[in-house]
Formats: sequence, C-alpha cells, structure tokens
Amino acid sequence: MNDETLRLLSMAERGATQRLDDALRSVGADLDQWRVLSLLAERGGCPMNVVAEHALLLAPKCSKLVDRMVSANLVLRRPDEHDRRRVLIFASARGREALAHWDSAVADVRQRFSEIVGPDAALLDELLRRITAGLERAAEPDPAAS
Repeated sequence: MNDETLRLLSMAERGATQRLDDALRSVGADLDQWRVLSLLAERGGCPMNVVAEHALLLAPKCSKLVDRMVSANLVLRRPDEHDRRRVLIFASARGREALAHWDSAVADVRQRFSEIVGPDAALLDELLRRITAGLERAAEPDPAAS
C-alpha cells in the first residue's frame, strides 16, 4: 500500500466521521453516544471494555460517556447474572427511542455513502474487515518471540 492510499483512507474516514457527527449533532447527539447505543441495541448488555472497544474510546473516556448516558437515562448499569463482579451496560427504553431518532438523522448520510460506493459496498466492507483484522493481528505479541 502506498502513501497516497493511506492518505485517501484517512480522508475517507475523516469525511465519514464528520458527516455522521454533523447529522447527529443536529439532533442533539454525538457519534460516541450513537456508537454505544447501536452496540447495546444490537447485542444487549455488554461489559464496559466491549463498549469502549466498539465506540473506539479509551476506557476512562468511555466511563465518563456512560456516566453521562446513565444520567440522561439512555443506558442502565446492571450486575452480570453470571458473574456478579462484572457490570453490564444496557440500552434503556429511552435510549432505544433516542437511537431510533438518531438513526433517522444519519439515514441520509448512509444513503449518500451507498450511492458513492454503489455495487462495491460488500467488497469495501470485506476489504476494511481484512485491514482491521490484519492490524489487530500485527498488534498482538508474537508468542514465538517470548
């Protein structure tokens, strides 16, 4: 991969993030809140580390975000039924309502992305998954090096 490809990938990520954030801010939300609620609505209760990873946040920032979302009654904290030491985060009824509103706010952005990518959407998704998986593997310590 050459420098121009890396620059284009960065530009695409910045453009996508900015458009999503603008759409969400127009309805009083932000990208991090939307990512958190999207995950919780899809998967149900999740531990904080899973929420932070999905939302692309460091743990302290994610904790503060979840604290604010709890105060706004968008999410709930509950003990894990299988391990009482763990706390799971769930979308509240109000959070699910907010997410539906936020999803409608980003519908135009999604539609625009679909138009830009066209019939290559599945290919783009696969390529991005491969890049992400490869980067994650590269970041893991090599057990043979120990």
